[in-house]
Amino acid sequence: MSILKIGDVVLAPFALSTKPVMDYYLAQLDLDTSDYTFAANYLWLSNGSGFYAIIEDSFCFFLLSHGQLSMLLPPIGQPENAIAAMHRCFALMEENNDTHTVPRIEYVDEFLLANFVNDLEAGALVFDFLEDYIVERALVDYIYHAQELIDLPGAGFSNKRNEINRFKRVHSSHRLEMLVVDKHRQGILSLLNKWIADRMRCLPQDESERFLDGIYSERVAIKRMLNDYTFLNLIGLVILIDDEIKGFTVGEKINQHTASVIVEKTDFEVFGCAQFIFREFAKILANEYQVENINVGDDMGFDNLKKVKMSYKPSRLIAKYTIYKKSLPSAPTTYQ
Repeated sequence: MSILKIGDVVLAPFALSTKPVMDYYLAQLDLDTSDYTFAANYLWLSNGSGFYAIIEDSFCFFLLSHGQLSMLLPPIGQPENAIAAMHRCFALMEENNDTHTVPRIEYVDEFLLANFVNDLEAGALVFDFLEDYIVERALVDYIYHAQELIDLPGAGFSNKRNEINRFKRVHSSHRLEMLVVDKHRQGILSLLNKWIADRMRCLPQDESERFLDGIYSERVAIKRMLNDYTFLNLIGLVILIDDEIKGFTVGEKINQHTASVIVEKTDFEVFGCAQFIFREFAKILANEYQVENINVGDDMGFDNLKKVKMSYKPSRLIAKYTIYKKSLPSAPTTYQ
């Protein structure tokens, strides 16, 4: 991949070799947000090309799509450096983009946003700050106590417990295995293809187009996950029934106390499989990796995903924001 040069700033390609650089700057933060890891961004980068630069001693991660630049994360580094870097990054996007493209920074964690916005209003959806920017509340990450996902206590989780017990009773010969790519690759891809076909049959018509756009990204992410599983320090679990993979889940540790679930897929026709593998994965993360919290990411704006994630009674929701620049000049870009 070529470098991207804007004025005197050179943006380098975002690739596997970027991991130690990004990890260095991420280590200066202690966030539970699922987007703030190298793997989360590398796996889901499918609808454009990624570039990065170190600006004001901050890691600045850009997405180039159809010739236009945006940022998939705010500048990562010490807060006092990141604020200065943010202004420079907006200037770079303005210089590169045409006049019809509004520069934006996505997935801004609420803690980091507070560094940029002193008068942040709790619960506000859209507001102005610093006169030049607009902030819009976008999605939220769903965070759970790992032990609660294991115990599923009280009447509120009775349906989950019943589904798990039925699965164990009907499929008593099931077995769980830690994911090994060479052993499980083909079974995972076969299950993914079946999951897509099953999902399309029951999807509301008005959601079909958005689903098809999203599933392309998900297929790319899962293939990248299988190709680079070890290098990315991922943790995976598969469930087999009669030697056929009926579910898999993959995650990673975000920090010392929190892990995320990056992807989970189960066979719709196996009742209780999703609930069972989710609880078993929580056990592994808690007992073998000393995780206290589990982040299952956002709902991508899908009502059905929101309903499922809320049904597990999150202990915390982490709001994520998008920052837009109000004005926009244009200038040429040089590719090398």
